[in-house]
Amino acid sequence: MDHPDRLHLRDYLVSADIGAFQSERGQTQRLRFNLTVELGQPVSGAGDQVDEILSYDVLTDAVAAGLSDRRYNLLETLAEKIAAEALAHPRAAKIDVTIEKLDRVPGALGLSITRQKGRVAAEPTALRPVVIHLGTDRSLAPPAGAVIVPAAPGLPLPATGDPRRIALLALDQAAWALAGRLGLDVSDSRTEMDWSIANGLPTVWAPYRMVADEIALDADPLALSLWLAGRLNAERLDLALADGAPLPDAPAGSDLIISRLP
Repeated sequence: MDHPDRLHLRDYLVSADIGAFQSERGQTQRLRFNLTVELGQPVSGAGDQVDEILSYDVLTDAVAAGLSDRRYNLLETLAEKIAAEALAHPRAAKIDVTIEKLDRVPGALGLSITRQKGRVAAEPTALRPVVIHLGTDRSLAPPAGAVIVPAAPGLPLPATGDPRRIALLALDQAAWALAGRLGLDVSDSRTEMDWSIANGLPTVWAPYRMVADEIALDADPLALSLWLAGRLNAERLDLALADGAPLPDAPAGSDLIISRLP
């Protein structure tokens, strides 16, 4: 049995801010990447034409795209992203991804994954939910698969610490209180949210886990609602706003419908 041709990227070093521990946040550490891609067709059929092969740049670009997408807590999540990026190339059939941290211990800590085209985790559900920004004093019968963003609870912020993270944690507290009042579950991860949407179950979003490391995003519920609607490719964003407050504009190029709750 013939073995497929393979393309390698070995001992590729990049420094990045990554890790779940507080001691890892806000500073870079060295990561070593080793990628091996099995090709769907042998390179002998390329006729020495660079446009007919999978370029080595596909592998380095996959690493760069993965690292630029967001800050990661887990190497596993980054490895999945890199695998998906590389397997998007039509000539890639299978990939082995190894990532190692080089600055945590005297040796190397890491993991390896193997993914095949067609078996990489699917993109988030294509269903288009309704996102609702709801004040704590409001009640409603949410539509199937709706995602509800709680209003800020108005708790005082301490003079020290990280005010943004503390405000996000307060929103999590408000989410649990609102979910209890409405008889709904809380989602604090995209996986939980996608499951609720796919099964037509309304859910209340606790934002801290998903946005704590999105440092450009404020802890303002309206800004969070717009961000979440974009990430979910929501069909509609319903807002509970004060009387006379204008509706925000939808992001450029978006077909998101923004409306005011009665």
